[in-house]
Amino acid sequence: MWPFHTSLSLPSKAEPRPKPNSKGKRIGEDAPDSKMAQADHNSGQEIDSAAALQLYLDRIPVTSISGIKAAAVLEVETGDSVKDAIRIMHDRDASGALVADVSSHGFPDRFIGFLNLSSLLLWCLEEIGKLENGIKCVESEETKETVSGILGFLEQNPHIAQTKVGELGKTFLWDPYFPVRLGDTLLHVLLLLSKHRLQTVPVVEISNSHVTGFITQNAVVHLLLESSGLEWFDSIADKVISDLRFSNEELVLHVYGDENITEAFHILWENQVGAVAVTDRESKRLIGSLRNSDVCLLLEKEDLFQNRKRLTVKEFIHMESNRADFNLNVEGGHGTPTLLGARPLTNCALPNMHTPVTSKRDDTLKQVMKTLAAANSSFSFLVNNSHRAMGILTLRDVITQFSPPCMDSTFQGGGFFESALEQTGCQVRNGTIICNKTF
Repeated sequence: MWPFHTSLSLPSKAEPRPKPNSKGKRIGEDAPDSKMAQADHNSGQEIDSAAALQLYLDRIPVTSISGIKAAAVLEVETGDSVKDAIRIMHDRDASGALVADVSSHGFPDRFIGFLNLSSLLLWCLEEIGKLENGIKCVESEETKETVSGILGFLEQNPHIAQTKVGELGKTFLWDPYFPVRLGDTLLHVLLLLSKHRLQTVPVVEISNSHVTGFITQNAVVHLLLESSGLEWFDSIADKVISDLRFSNEELVLHVYGDENITEAFHILWENQVGAVAVTDRESKRLIGSLRNSDVCLLLEKEDLFQNRKRLTVKEFIHMESNRADFNLNVEGGHGTPTLLGARPLTNCALPNMHTPVTSKRDDTLKQVMKTLAAANSSFSFLVNNSHRAMGILTLRDVITQFSPPCMDSTFQGGGFFESALEQTGCQVRNGTIICNKTF
């Protein structure tokens, strides 16, 4: 939380400067000074910590964040079928795509959301489950031997496969589309990620609104960590977890290792969360995690889909091979790791399911940030001395601690934005985007 009882003066030449970014420049060095900051600096006037941090973050350009253009920009249209959208993302080795409104061709702002491949696959599993539990599906005794994998099942059931992407907005809640421009600052990114429950922020060119790349939560945490040692950062990051407040800290969901993966993925879908703790039924100890992105393994390995009702969660989380097929490159020894030859947010760069990231309540926020950044994880389970999962911290929880509360971050949309949000299952309430996702 914010130390309102203290005050910070803006940096002077004698004070420590921010660390260099991946291009050899110091963070914030290219950002223009605001008139208010310059006036306070010249007069030697001290301002409260929240305002000082706001000014500091508003000097750090978006271009200081490494890896923006490392991920390919892929799009699907609202008129594409579910099967085609899955193939487009799978063939391009992408974990998500922008959603373009087919009725807005010729307009620069035609994107209305961001679609994750994992969300699409979870929706398919739900629809397949409804068929198997109710209406007789095509995968009968005489055909199930010929159905191979989830794509094969969709081929045999066109009423699922041919559903249009545009029809699914209210079903699985696309991430809203709120881009930043290359001329914006880290402050804009922090406010979007902390206030509007976004996992990625598209970056567009100033001149034509063309999407050039994405900023992830993990990239922002990497950049914040470069300020370790500075007063404004350490005054927040050196606090222990038990002294801070987090919105969903105690809302951790559990699945037992002896449950089948179909049941576990249903829990992820039903609760619209990013991960659940895998727990041993007898000892109640944490033995792993299951993320919504792990459903992509059912697409890549056809036998997993065919055995989904017999395969236990414990067996599933130990089936991963060691993930040595990715390359983390940190330019110049600083900055954010970028995946070479890998899709954005790809699972091959995530921690193994049977070794999830964990923290304790007496850890500092900085320790948690370093652990999450090193592991490229979006969450950390809070465990007690018996290694039982008692809570969960997400990257959004971390980022929120650095989002200035003095800023008016309310979102004022309009007819177009409200219509687009309705398609994604979200709404604007009291100036803030509300959707049914935890992270």
